[in-house]
Amino acid sequence: MQVIVPPMLADLVAGSIIALDGAEFTRLRRCPTCGQEVRGHDMKRRRFAVIKGPEGEKEIVVWVKRFHCTGCGTLCTADAPFYPETRVGAPIVDLCLVLTEDYPFNHAARILGAMRIVLDRGSVRNYALRRKEPVPSTPLYGLRLPNSILSLLTLSIGRDEPGPIEGTKILAACGFPSADRTPLHPLRSEEGDQRYEEKEKEEGKAEEKADRRQDE
Repeated sequence: MQVIVPPMLADLVAGSIIALDGAEFTRLRRCPTCGQEVRGHDMKRRRFAVIKGPEGEKEIVVWVKRFHCTGCGTLCTADAPFYPETRVGAPIVDLCLVLTEDYPFNHAARILGAMRIVLDRGSVRNYALRRKEPVPSTPLYGLRLPNSILSLLTLSIGRDEPGPIEGTKILAACGFPSADRTPLHPLRSEEGDQRYEEKEKEEGKAEEKADRRQDE
């Protein structure tokens, strides 16, 4: 069954994601490992999505603050709208999960493309196979869309302020953080992405060692 994405809907979805470009996430009250206080370390660049436009593909980037725990020394990150072991923002993953409940992987990937979201079929399939529970969604223009995307639409429509949407508003729209700092719709772990997370941790440990050497 062919599904036509209305151009207006495609523009709204793409525009809501573009409005996040350059957003900063800087808040973390306590260390998630031991609960002790944290101090700022640096800002880490993370890719949220890739959007196709008239001039080609545009990478939507956000900045996530990292902290050192004053108790256990763990390098931890501010609350940000990303699920563990994923390489795109949580609303993009939500969209994959909702679409693949109704359509085959390749069809879902084409719908994403019609919304100007660049994500290959393999990634769509990977997220779909890791689905652990349904994502809340609402029908719009003949398609079911995740509530996180609809919340971002609400934030972005009619904005007069220059620059990206405020990070705290983005978190609230995406349902982050939950009471125990776990995602509302977690995915099952996947070996390839685990290696990615392990690489991130190794980089963090290397930076911790470098910082200690500088302090000595």
